[in-house]
Amino acid sequence: MARRAAVAAALVGAGAFVAHAAPATTSIAALRRRFLPGLHGLGRGDHVALTFDDGPDPASTPAFLEALDELGWRATFFMLGSMVRRSPGLAAEVAAAGHELAVHGDVHRSELWRTPAAVRADMTRARGAVGDVAGDEPVWFRPPYGVLCSGGIAASRALGLRPVLWTTWGRDWRASATPRSVAADVEAELAPGATVLLHDSDCTSDPGSWRSALGALPLLAERFAFRGYRVGPLAEHGVNGRSPG
Repeated sequence: MARRAAVAAALVGAGAFVAHAAPATTSIAALRRRFLPGLHGLGRGDHVALTFDDGPDPASTPAFLEALDELGWRATFFMLGSMVRRSPGLAAEVAAAGHELAVHGDVHRSELWRTPAAVRADMTRARGAVGDVAGDEPVWFRPPYGVLCSGGIAASRALGLRPVLWTTWGRDWRASATPRSVAADVEAELAPGATVLLHDSDCTSDPGSWRSALGALPLLAERFAFRGYRVGPLAEHGVNGRSPG
């Protein structure tokens, strides 16, 4: 009897984990592109949404603000609540420069190994921190590592946030990344309506890796201009289609 009870408990636990983790399959780009284009970040065909994760970071974010200003671009910054609390003035400066602030969680931990309650508490803290400096309520949420589980979906709905990932990225978190490699990686999956992921901080990446993303911006400007794409934040992207949020 005890053995049967143990087996039953194990099966229940396994089932609960599967239910929690199943939405994480949305981290597979091909699946979300086909079935959840809103989560994928697909927008207007003539537009590219430029997004940055993991800031604000006093060691690097100001350089991105300067470069974006020179290019005449506005972007969406997915900020960590913990980083906002360390540098609230810098976060406010990002907003004052005309960029859109969004939620990337409070700490950079995967939802896969956290309970739904823990995920919601984390997102609530982050939403409060970002909203306080943005001057209005954030709209978008991008989970750390792009892993969206049941807890993140439920919390997004409760907090009025819309989950969005990306259609292409620069793989700029690696020590081996260079401006040219970042631009090439972005271009490899670049298509009409793209949402581009870069990082304005190395707080969760190899030290100094943000410089490869910064150096890639002028190269990307050439590629975007060649294709006739306008660049802007998610607010101007016209994201459409299904999303789990």
